[in-house]
Order: sequence, then structure tokens, then C-alpha cells
Amino acid sequence: VWEAALAAPWHGAPVWFHGDVSWGNLLVRQGRLGAVIDFGTSGVGDPACDLAIAWTLFEGKSREAFRAGLPADEAMWARGRGWTLWKALITVAGQIDVNPVEVEKSRHVIDEVLADHARRG
Repeated sequence: VWEAALAAPWHGAPVWFHGDVSWGNLLVRQGRLGAVIDFGTSGVGDPACDLAIAWTLFEGKSREAFRAGLPADEAMWARGRGWTLWKALITVAGQIDVNPVEVEKSRHVIDEVLADHARRG
């Protein structure tokens, strides 16, 4: 996963990214996205870092629908898996003796990323 992400560098113009698209930063009202909050890790660069939501919030058909709605090619998807793997691994490392629930969630994300990579390459 990591090598595939590194082999797919971003060549586009830098764009704004959120940097922490997660369930706690998405406000939903009446079943629809109402707002995105917490821009503390925002920056300018590769938008693939915001694809982590694909493996942290979606599974199966919902992940496929999310991907189909994006202008993301295989290289961007590979970079998104790399960003997601990085984030999940640092969460496991930082929470291993502190928060077993977060560790288990991150391990699930790692499994999803690895499975997606095995399917798509």
C-alpha cells in the first residue's frame, strides 16, 4: 500500500484540503451533510489526504458510491490509501496502551485499506 502510494505522486496544482475528514467533523442535519468543522489541519497540497473517509466511514457499496462520485483516478485512490494507512498506524501507535476501542477501529481501517489494495492493486 505504501509503495503504491509513493509510486503515484501528485502532479496537479495544489488545492485546499481539510486534513481530518472524520465522522466527528461532519455535522448532519435531517440525514444530509450540513457542515464541516475543525479546520485545524487544513493545508494546501494533494487532495488525496481527504479520501481517508472512504475507509473510515464507508464500506462495500457505500464506498463504491463515494468513489464513483469523485473525480479520483487510480493514482489518487492509491495515495488516499497511503494517507489512510499512515493515519491509522499512528493512531494505533499512540493509543495502544490507552484506548483499545480506537486501536480496534484503526485496525479495522488498516484491514479495509489492505483489502482494497489487494482488490485494486
